[in-house]
Amino acid sequence: MLDLKNKVALVMGCGAVAEGWGNGRATAVLFARQGAKVFGTDLKLAAAQATLDIIEAEGHEGVVQACDATRSDQVAQAVADCIARFGRIDILVNNVGVSQPGGPVDMDEDVWDAQFQVNVKGAFLACKHVIPHMQRQGGGSIVSISSVAGLRYVGKPQVGYAAAKAALMHFTRTSAVIHAPERIRMNCVVPGLMHTPLFEGLAAKYAQGDAVGFAAHRDNQVPMKHMGTGWDTAHATLFLAADESRYITGTEIVVDGGLVAATR
Repeated sequence: MLDLKNKVALVMGCGAVAEGWGNGRATAVLFARQGAKVFGTDLKLAAAQATLDIIEAEGHEGVVQACDATRSDQVAQAVADCIARFGRIDILVNNVGVSQPGGPVDMDEDVWDAQFQVNVKGAFLACKHVIPHMQRQGGGSIVSISSVAGLRYVGKPQVGYAAAKAALMHFTRTSAVIHAPERIRMNCVVPGLMHTPLFEGLAAKYAQGDAVGFAAHRDNQVPMKHMGTGWDTAHATLFLAADESRYITGTEIVVDGGLVAATR
C-alpha cells in the first residue's frame, strides 16, 4: 500500500530550520522510501541539501535546489527543472509557511502581507505552474500543509497566520472542484500542535524563550496529552498523495491529537 514507485514528487519546503524532522523533511524522506523520485526545494539550499543527504544515504533518488516560493520566476524555474530531470510531476506538496505573532491592532501591515505571501501565494504559484503539467499527464495529487490555526483559535495571537491558513484551505477546496474533472486531486493536511525544529522559534515568539514551559503547555492542550511530530504530518500527506486516496479531493485531514474536536 501507499506505493509511490514510478511517481515524481515536487516537495516545496523540503528542508528544516534546524536539525531534526520537520514536516517537509519527513515528507520528502518518506516519499523517497515509498519509491518516489523527489525534487525538493527550500528557501535555503543548505536545508534542502541536508534532506537530500538523508535520501541519498538510504539509496534513493532525489534532487534539490533553492527556491523562494513567493517568486513566480523561481517557482516556474523549479517546476521546469523538475520536468527536465524527471519528465513529469505526479505529486506536489506545498509545505512553505511562516507564523508571526500579533493581533489586528499591533501587527504591522507588512507582517500581515508577508503571512499571505508565504502561506497562500506560495501555494498558488506552485499550483499555477504545476497544474498545466498534470493536465497534460492526465492527473496528479496536490497536498498543501495548512494548520489548525486556520480552524480554531489555539491560544496564540497570530491573526495573519490563522487567516492565511484558512485561506489556503478554501483555495484548495475551490481549486479542487475546478480541476476534479481532470483527475487532479487537491487536499490539505492540517497539523495541530507539533514538536518540530520550528518549536524553539515558536517558544521565543510566544513564550519568551521558555521552551520547557511552552512544551508542557502545548502537550496539555492536546487531548492525547502530547504534541505530534513531522512524521505524523508526513504519513497523512503520503496517504493523500498515493493512489489509495484516489476518490478524495477538496477536503482536509486534521492531524492534531483531538485538539479541534475538544475546542468545538
